[in-house]
Amino acid sequence: MDITPILNTLDKLDSYRRLGKVNRVVGLMIESKGPKTSIGDVCYIHTGDTNKQRIAAEVVGFRDEHVLLMPISSIQEISPGSLVETTGKPLQVKAGDALVGSVLDGIGRPLNGEDLPIGLTPRLTESSPPNPMQRPRITEKISCGVRAIDSFLSVGEGQRIGIFAGSGVGKSTLLGMLARQSSADINIIALIGERGREVREFIEHDLGEEGLKKSIVVAATSDQPALLRIKGALTATTLAEHFRDKGKSVMLMMDSVTRVAMAQREIGLAVGEPPATKGYTPSVFALLPKLLERSGTNELGSITAFYTVLVDGDDMNEPIADTTRGILDGHFVLDRALANKGHFPSINILKSVSRIMTNIVDTEHLGAAMRARELLAAYAESEDLISIGAYKHGTSKKVDEAIAYEPKLMNFLKQSTNNPVHYTESRDQLIKLLGKGEQY
Repeated sequence: MDITPILNTLDKLDSYRRLGKVNRVVGLMIESKGPKTSIGDVCYIHTGDTNKQRIAAEVVGFRDEHVLLMPISSIQEISPGSLVETTGKPLQVKAGDALVGSVLDGIGRPLNGEDLPIGLTPRLTESSPPNPMQRPRITEKISCGVRAIDSFLSVGEGQRIGIFAGSGVGKSTLLGMLARQSSADINIIALIGERGREVREFIEHDLGEEGLKKSIVVAATSDQPALLRIKGALTATTLAEHFRDKGKSVMLMMDSVTRVAMAQREIGLAVGEPPATKGYTPSVFALLPKLLERSGTNELGSITAFYTVLVDGDDMNEPIADTTRGILDGHFVLDRALANKGHFPSINILKSVSRIMTNIVDTEHLGAAMRARELLAAYAESEDLISIGAYKHGTSKKVDEAIAYEPKLMNFLKQSTNNPVHYTESRDQLIKLLGKGEQY
C-alpha cells in the first residue's frame, strides 16, 4: 500500500494551536488578545478544562490589535482569561437530500438533538452571487397554487419576490400555502427572529405534514444571539444553492428579512459602526444585496425566493422595505384593511407588482389581468362617492363597469388555505370572468 499521499497530507497539516485570551466582554461583543486570525473565521472560546466546554464565535472586527468576536451561542460561562482558539476557516454547513423533512438551527444542526445524517456535503455559508452573465433569463412560470398570485402577479421560476406587511395580516399563513401548493421540487424555509412558540405552530399548522415532506426548515428564534439569526438566513440560502446546483427548482422562503437587518444592526453598533438611516448601520445596506442576490437562476437550476418584510406601522417606505423593494423582482403588499374584512390572502393587487409577469404569460392572460386592474383602480378612485351614495349611475361608463365587476373580482381573489388552484386553472377562470380584454 502506497502511503505517500497520506504522508504528504500530514506534512501540510498545521499542528499548531493558535490561542488568545479573552480581554473583556461588553454586551454581546467579546474582545480578545490574539489569536492571529481573519474576518469571518470561526473561533472557539474554552470555558472549562476540556474541549467539550467551548463556545463558538466568529471574528467580526479588530480594535487596537485586539480581536472582536461575536458569539454564536450563549456567553454566560465566559470569564477573563478564557482561551480563544481559531479554526482558521469560516463557518461551514452540511447539505444533502437526507436533510429533507428536517428542522435545523441557524448553523445547520437538527433541532431535535439528533446527529446529522452521514453522506452530506460541507459548504461555506458565505458565497458570491452567480455571475450576471451566467444567469439564464426567466422564461418559465411556476405555479404557486394561490389564485391572486398566479392570475394577477404571475411568478417566474427563479424570480425573487418581497412580501410586505405589518404584523398579523397573514404572512406566515401565505408562506405555508406557497410551501404546500407550489410546483417547486423542494422548499427551504428560514424562520428568522420568530417567537419560539411560532416555529412549531408554523410547521404543524401552516406547513403541515405534506409540506414538511418536501421542505427543510431553518429556525433561529428571537432569543438567540444576533449572529446566529444572520447565520440562519445564510444557512438557508446555502442549502437552497446546494439543491439549485443539483439542477432542481428550489423555493426559498425567508421570514423575515427585516429581522436579519435588525440582527446585523446589533452587530454593527456593537463593533462601533455609526448609525445611519433610522439607526441602521452601513453594514446592513451592504448585507442585504449580497444575501438577496444569491437566489435566482444559474446555469444549473433556479431558486424562486419569497422574502417577507415586516413594515413598522404599515409604512412601506421605511429604510429596509425601500431597500429590499429596489433589489427584488417584485413585491406583494398585504393590506391590513383587507385582512380586517376577513379577505385572505390579503394581497392588495393595485399596490403589488411582478416585474417578470409580462415576459412569461401569454397576451390573452396579460390582457385579462390588465383589464381587471383597470376596473379595480376605477372602483378604488370612486369608492368614497359610491359608499356614501353620491355617485350617480351613468356618470362614467368605466365606473359603472367597475361597480358591476368589483364584487366578482374580490370574490375571485379570496381563497381558503386548503384549496389549491393550479396556475392554468387560475388563468382560465380570470379570462372567463372578464373575457379576453385588450391585447397588451
